[in-house]
Amino acid sequence: MPFDVKCKLWPNGKECFFAHKTLQPMKQAGPRCVVTALAILTDSTPEIFEGHVNTQDPISWSEALKPFGMKLAYCPSDIRKLRFYVEELIGLDDLFLLCYYSPTDAKMLGDPDERGWICGSHVVILHRDHIIDPRRGDAIHALDHDCLNHHTKRLFRVLPVNHPRGI
Repeated sequence: MPFDVKCKLWPNGKECFFAHKTLQPMKQAGPRCVVTALAILTDSTPEIFEGHVNTQDPISWSEALKPFGMKLAYCPSDIRKLRFYVEELIGLDDLFLLCYYSPTDAKMLGDPDERGWICGSHVVILHRDHIIDPRRGDAIHALDHDCLNHHTKRLFRVLPVNHPRGI
């Protein structure tokens, strides 16, 4: 296979699974962006996911979504800022989780402290061309969100549970 400097985030740009899903923004209480994002995706409450997901283990997030008919799939990405991905994601016109590092400097590349902590991160939902941010409790046009200046931690597409791809 040839070396490419980047690849498409999703191989089939015609697939669309959740473009017409209705999502209601919800404001997180404390550092609970993961469980709040999962609650928004499933139209439930963050408490349903607390104690069942590990905020640093997206496989647990995907497992928690399965009873609701959804799961996650990794999208190929690296540490470049979200602004370098957002147009392609918007073009896919569907539902994604965008995970990014909170610092905007090189702190995220540092060594962990004695507890294993390096830096904070955050999760938002991209639905079509809007970002639903649990920290803010609102939805704004994706091109207007400040996350675009943050470095990517992970990108996921939300898929139907029976899709052959996913974690």
